[in-house]
Amino acid sequence: MNSRNLIGRAIVLALLFLGAMLVLTPFFWMLSLSFKSQAEIFSPTISLFPDQLQWDNYRAAFERTTLLRFLVNGLVVCGGILFFQILFALPCAYALAQRRFRGRSLIFGLVLAGLLVPFHVTAIPIFLGLAELRLLNTYGALILPFVASVFGIFLFRQAISAMPVELFEAARIDGLSEGAIAWRIALPLAMPAATAFAIFSVVAHWNDLFWPLIAISDPALAPPPRGILYFRDEESGTDVGPLMAAAVVIVAPMVVAFLLAQRRFIQGLAVGGLKG
Repeated sequence: MNSRNLIGRAIVLALLFLGAMLVLTPFFWMLSLSFKSQAEIFSPTISLFPDQLQWDNYRAAFERTTLLRFLVNGLVVCGGILFFQILFALPCAYALAQRRFRGRSLIFGLVLAGLLVPFHVTAIPIFLGLAELRLLNTYGALILPFVASVFGIFLFRQAISAMPVELFEAARIDGLSEGAIAWRIALPLAMPAATAFAIFSVVAHWNDLFWPLIAISDPALAPPPRGILYFRDEESGTDVGPLMAAAVVIVAPMVVAFLLAQRRFIQGLAVGGLKG
């Protein structure tokens, strides 16, 4: 390896290191603040590490609000959304990838167009519809608007399109129905794409504040981001130490889940881009 290649690799590694530092600095600062006392947090000097670990911040995070309930609500909402998204996305993606019917290209074009429409555009009509159905302040209000995912349909369609057609033809010869082929053959083979989609879906809805802020007002139904707002007090302001401790508790499951599934996550994104 010549000197030019070594310099190029060094520059790439330096840029990657700089980018990683920029991304990780807010998380490091959040973790540091979660172990600091209120006086140290508002000290005029900046210290990266706490002088003394304040574990009471984590105890206060669970005692001051129902943080455990917020976490359970997040699991219920994210799990329900992911279940219905896969339930609807996989058969649609299988039909678009492996079946031939009139209007297939048009429908796929509409799916791609749906990727361009932000949820905020449809939030008001959805809110009014849920209000008419008297579903506000329920788990249904947090789950129903997201059960159909055009991104999920697109990602699964790309993954199933890359699978050999002969495999599905052999399954039909063996007498399997189209539904059985989709769930018993396509889904296991598309598991890397399913893992990647699950990470995207869970992270997006676990961190979502916009819709829970509109759809619910009952603290007993608040998911984690909505629940964090209850750390604010009109008289004393924001108690930063317990707030940062709660943020660490909320972020930690997402970080652990991604680290455990990162290989399949990368495989799913790679497979999803193999065939248009």
